[in-house]
Amino acid sequence: MTSTAQPPQSGARAAHPEHLGHVIFIAAAAAMGGFLFGYDSAVINGAVEAIRDRYEVGSAALAQVIAIALIGCAIGAATAGRIADRIGRIRCMQISAVLFTVSAVGSALPFALWDLAFWRVIGGFAIGMASVIGPAYIAEVSPAAYRGRLGSFQQAAIVIGIAISQLVNWGILNAADGDQRGKVMGLEAWQVMLGVMVIPAVIYGLLSFAIPESPRFLISAGRDKRAREVLREVEGDIDLDARVAEIEHAMKSEHKSSFKDLLGGTFFFKPIVWIGIGLSVFQQFVGINVAFYYSSTLWQSVGVDPTDSFLYSFTTSIINIVGTVIAMIFVDRIGRRPLALIGSVGMVIGLGLEAWAFSYDLVDGKLPATQGWVALIAAHVFVLFFALSWGVVVWVFLGEMFPNKLRAAALGVAAAAQWIANWAITASFPSLADWNLSATYVIYTVFAALSIPFVLKFVKETKGKTLEEMG
Repeated sequence: MTSTAQPPQSGARAAHPEHLGHVIFIAAAAAMGGFLFGYDSAVINGAVEAIRDRYEVGSAALAQVIAIALIGCAIGAATAGRIADRIGRIRCMQISAVLFTVSAVGSALPFALWDLAFWRVIGGFAIGMASVIGPAYIAEVSPAAYRGRLGSFQQAAIVIGIAISQLVNWGILNAADGDQRGKVMGLEAWQVMLGVMVIPAVIYGLLSFAIPESPRFLISAGRDKRAREVLREVEGDIDLDARVAEIEHAMKSEHKSSFKDLLGGTFFFKPIVWIGIGLSVFQQFVGINVAFYYSSTLWQSVGVDPTDSFLYSFTTSIINIVGTVIAMIFVDRIGRRPLALIGSVGMVIGLGLEAWAFSYDLVDGKLPATQGWVALIAAHVFVLFFALSWGVVVWVFLGEMFPNKLRAAALGVAAAAQWIANWAITASFPSLADWNLSATYVIYTVFAALSIPFVLKFVKETKGKTLEEMG
């Protein structure tokens, strides 16, 4: 599944002001998938220690339950495009909403650890679908003049979803008097945390009935009359015949890239593909998802009160939103490479300070006061610099850096590498933290430092270049 990325021609113009509000609603509704992506990814943060206690599992087994959702993510992302091309983007969203709902109910009411893991995989599949369908659909319904800004709704929704999940977790924990296994509405607090996702999942499903199918899919399915109606809704008074012809021409002229197109060079893949894989791997190997999956556990392990640890997780998520907004403002102004390099330097400082703080022995179960404050501030610094750089820039690079004939297949490989790297970090952190928390952060610091020469040597600036200039 690909989106129409052609410049407006043949009478296609920006949406009239009266149509723009409708387009914004459509994009926001589609971005609810991104909200659920962020929410479901981060909500587990509030349940980690309770799951460990209830099922009496070690760090290795616990990590697999947390990380197993990423397997579902990879499968969902790999298959969503083909599913959407067969049954439509809206049907795909509705399937995703149902899976989110089922996963939330199942995760809230598990009867065994393997059962919880199964529902986590289902939720992961829904995340994978949402990660592909949302951006593609928004690109396909957005007038060209507003496509970039409307496309940013997806990333904004993801970081807002992460923040709201942490706020909800904090509220539920307070209702349970600070006990993750305390009773709330007849269930343990952690079960309610996982079950609350039913609400945004149902809203997402309902909104999918209020927005139109993508004109691109409608034309591919031979439903030109309905496609014209949707184009009039979102683009206003345009030459519909010319616009439909333009979309048909774009679809016929697209090169369907395949895995074979990526092969070549000295090390199996072409060099540009390895650069994309490298960007994806560095983005994850700095340990960013430790901040979203395990931050409550991390703070509690160094003596922070559980309720305060949940509050810190929420404030970290707010910093993530701030950093994302900064990136959205500056990515087209100062360029992708400078932003990535600034972020890498900031992450090295933040991670290095965390490694230093965690190297101190606990006193009465807590870090010494100075080291505790340094660790807390450094964690927020790390997340801020990640969010204003690698969190956004990597996806921009991956969407722009590949030649047209490779783009779809290369993006798929790079995204798969990102899910695998995410899984590796998520699955390894509990055991590494048990071994040596400071050394674990030294490892993340080293990867952040290595990302600097990687960008300087291999990554070329894509700001201001057309996709056609990429080859």
